[in-house]
Amino acid sequence: MIAHGGAPPSLHFIFEDRSYEAPVRRALRRLPPMTGAPIRIRTAQGLRDRHGEAHAGAFPRERRIVFDRSLKEFRRIFVHELFHFVWLRKGNAARRSYEDLLKVEFLAGLPGELGWSAEWRKRALTPLDIHTRSRRWREYCCESFCDSAAWLYSGVERHAEFTLAARRRKHRRAWFAKAVEGRALSI
Repeated sequence: MIAHGGAPPSLHFIFEDRSYEAPVRRALRRLPPMTGAPIRIRTAQGLRDRHGEAHAGAFPRERRIVFDRSLKEFRRIFVHELFHFVWLRKGNAARRSYEDLLKVEFLAGLPGELGWSAEWRKRALTPLDIHTRSRRWREYCCESFCDSAAWLYSGVERHAEFTLAARRRKHRRAWFAKAVEGRALSI
């Protein structure tokens, strides 16, 4: 089977555990075509990051994604982690454009997000973080981008973590249609 964009998933991914190949194939059907060096897919037990337990971790510079073996929501988490690679390569103009979208939401006091990794970061932000483009702000923007991509492309229609109002989701969808779709994803 050929993935969206004409390249088999094996050209983009190296699987430590072949049982992940079928779910990756299914997830790729919903994504724009991709370009870039292969990404290694690995598993581990009891993943943690500096904030606590984690479902997965993306390491774009090392070209790998690690998933917790007990992960139940693979498609949504896979797309989220894959988009860390896209964010890194998207370029400053596109990232700043996405930041501008988020700045409007934040300054209007609009609650909600499209995943917990962005939501808890958003709750911790201050206006000073936005003004200075602090590390906290930039990490929030990246996580929001990845959570938004997972909402759009994973095929998961409803989730308790999708708390952003429908009218704001339309703005996110429009941004992705303009800035992401219609061209190959650079991973």
